[in-house]
Order: sequence, then C-alpha cells, then structure tokens
Amino acid sequence: MDEFTEYVTARWPTLVRAAVLLGCTPSEAEDLVQSALERCLLKWNRVRVAEDRDAYVHRVLVNCFRSSRRRRWHGELPSETLPETTGTDQTATVDDTDAVMRALDRLPGEQRTAVVLRYYAHLSEQQMAAALGVPAGTVKSRLSRAVKALSQDPHLAELRAPQ
Repeated sequence: MDEFTEYVTARWPTLVRAAVLLGCTPSEAEDLVQSALERCLLKWNRVRVAEDRDAYVHRVLVNCFRSSRRRRWHGELPSETLPETTGTDQTATVDDTDAVMRALDRLPGEQRTAVVLRYYAHLSEQQMAAALGVPAGTVKSRLSRAVKALSQDPHLAELRAPQ
C-alpha cells in the first residue's frame, strides 16, 4: 500500500467521527471526509511534508465543512412573513375563511361534498359522479342547489360585494 492509502485506512473512522461532531449526519460525514481526502490527495506532497499531517487534514476537513454550509445564493432569504402580506390586515382573510366555512356547514352533507369536490378538488362532473357513485345528473342537481344556497346566504353577502 502507498503512503496515502495507509493514512486514509488508519484515520478514516476518526475523520468521520470529527465530521459528525461538526454537525453532519453519518452519511454526510462520510461524503465530507471523502471530499476532504480528495483535496488532500491532490496536494499529497504538501500534506506529507506538513509538520502535523493530522492537523493539516483536519483543517481541510473543517474548511470543506464550512464550504458545504455556506449559503451559495443570496437572492432570497427565508422569512416568517411573506412580503406581499406584510402590513395587510390578516384578520380579513380569517373572517372570509370563517364565513365560507360557516356557509358550507349550513349545507346538507351531499351538497357540501359536491361543492368541495368540484371547487376545491377540481373534479369534473363525470369524476364526481364516479367518486360519489351517483349519476352525473344527480351531481349537477346537488351542485346547482348548493350554489343557489350559497348565493343566498346572508353571511356571504360581504364577500360578494365589490371592494
């Protein structure tokens, strides 16, 4: 075996453990150590004559770790609030959702199911008929009655008003 292979064989477990302690998962640690050793192999002449080989290799390992954790693209930063909703009245959305949910609660179960399948799940009338096990005409009548009931619901009047 050549000198590099002997070094890797002897130090592999220690280097992987060091990478785990730096914050890698075990599989990430093995990948990180492999990348660090690849860099060391390319510069083995320098590593071989270093005053402390282990210190040199660990330094390369730490640099590889830092590079792997460095954010490479800075165009978008994570945020708790979306920019387009910052400063807007969040209660209006909650009020709208509450009004719609209450209106749906007032519908009979079959009509509510039809509304949800059509307008939330975006199923066609044929898909709805297959899902519900009823003829397509029944689906149409349930949807028609549900939409009529929702259009006459006084609690949804604010949502229909032009803003």
